[in-house]
Amino acid sequence: MRATAAVKTSGTVLVSVLLTYPLWAPQWGSGVLGEVAAPGLPGAVAAVAVFFGLVALYCRSLQRTLHLVPPDARTAAPRSVWWMFAIPYNFTEDFFIVRAVAASLASDGRTAPAAVRRWKALGYAWCGFQIVSLLPGAAGRAGAAAALLLWAAHWAVTARLNRRLAAGRPAVLQPRTP
Repeated sequence: MRATAAVKTSGTVLVSVLLTYPLWAPQWGSGVLGEVAAPGLPGAVAAVAVFFGLVALYCRSLQRTLHLVPPDARTAAPRSVWWMFAIPYNFTEDFFIVRAVAASLASDGRTAPAAVRRWKALGYAWCGFQIVSLLPGAAGRAGAAAALLLWAAHWAVTARLNRRLAAGRPAVLQPRTP
């Protein structure tokens, strides 16, 4: 438990450093906050509102996944996914949310182990690129683009998984054949 707290704390500190670099290293650029502010106040407010709306829908999808897993197989409460809104803590916590949902799916046993591993790897990938998105310049913008694409893919796979679990079918998540 101490190791987990140490990882979450040090991860949150690192994320805070990356989020605030425009204050202590302005020569590196305006950072993610500058990117958000670039379209002006109305555009920034709209972009943030749309983004947080999408995050809320994604959280609902993960919450549904945990609700579809029997309580005795869950490694986290369904409401725990809402920690994705706790900025800057969420950047680190997202990894733990993905891990907890994957562990719950594995414990449930209705999803093939390989499918759970792929789901978890895709989740970790978007979480990792989300951290990369905080870097200055082109690396941060490329990280943001990759994170958004991987997040959308993870969400789509989660939705498919939820449909299979809700229908009572094994959620093997085999690749689709043409």
